[in-house]
Amino acid sequence: MQLDRYRTDYRRVYMCISCVMRSRLFWILAIIYSSLHHIGSGSTSTTLKRPRAGDPFDTFPKNFWQEFSSPFTDTPEDEELEVTETTTHEPFPFFADPYTTLNISTQLSSNVYLHCRVNDLQGKTVSWMRRRGEDLTLITFGQHTYSGDSRYSLEFEEPNDWKLLIQFANERDEGPYECQVSSHPPLVLLVYLTIIVPHVEILDERGSATPEKYYKAGSTIELQCVISKIPHPSSYITWRHGPRLLNYDTSRGGISVKTDMLPGRALSRLYIANANRQDTGNYTCMLGNEITETVMVHVLNGEEPAAMQHANGSRIKASIPIPTMVVFLVGYVVRLVSGLTGSGMAGSWGLR
Repeated sequence: MQLDRYRTDYRRVYMCISCVMRSRLFWILAIIYSSLHHIGSGSTSTTLKRPRAGDPFDTFPKNFWQEFSSPFTDTPEDEELEVTETTTHEPFPFFADPYTTLNISTQLSSNVYLHCRVNDLQGKTVSWMRRRGEDLTLITFGQHTYSGDSRYSLEFEEPNDWKLLIQFANERDEGPYECQVSSHPPLVLLVYLTIIVPHVEILDERGSATPEKYYKAGSTIELQCVISKIPHPSSYITWRHGPRLLNYDTSRGGISVKTDMLPGRALSRLYIANANRQDTGNYTCMLGNEITETVMVHVLNGEEPAAMQHANGSRIKASIPIPTMVVFLVGYVVRLVSGLTGSGMAGSWGLR
């Protein structure tokens, strides 16, 4: 009776074969049926046997048993999914300049900009710091200035330049500065600032340097101001007589200033015609407010004591009258002889 029930099930499976032939479900049903068939026949063998001749399973593909013994997957071969991993990285800030160290030179007392150009900042913050040995001092953070020195300020120039302005640069400003970007890790641009101090010297018409000059009244005063070590001339050379500016003075008349800017240096000449006693005083050559040199000028009426100098630069030597010199020498000889020979010999000479 149980055998009849299995045969009935077999007929039902046979009728469904045409519907599930191309489906993987067909293989599962075939295995279930084969297992039931062996149980019904009372076989105790665990070996999988092929169906008998004329059985509907003869229509199975020849490699069915090989495929069935391999691991089974339920993924359709014609519907394989391709998984592509895409990763989008946040743009990382970088300096527009190709170098991480820059050298900047400026002249004493001038204004200087330290540039820091940053691309793709992406909300990060730019700051300027002053390095002294191992110590870092904050100057600016973003567009805010935190330095107590009012000469420092931050100027942003589109599209990406965070400029540190130092006004009236002096020798204490020389050294390394760092522009930092608050990325991870932080970006650092090192800028080394060099302050060049020009050398100033005042010469006379012969090219000689002296702290004092002597001229005769009515002559022409001529002074030369030679300034060397000027990388970038940023201001005019000016002349002053005491506090009075001479470059544009028209009240006296006869004053002229001629200045030549040469590579790395400058030469300025001051001419004062028909000198008089009012022209006596200090004359100062100035480049900016801190680069100065001063000479004292004397204008004389006639000859004066020794060490005075007239317009052509010759010395006026003071002379001692000859009679005065003779009297001095005779008195000296008498005192000397008296000390050597005694009072008797001196008396015989009538020199007591």
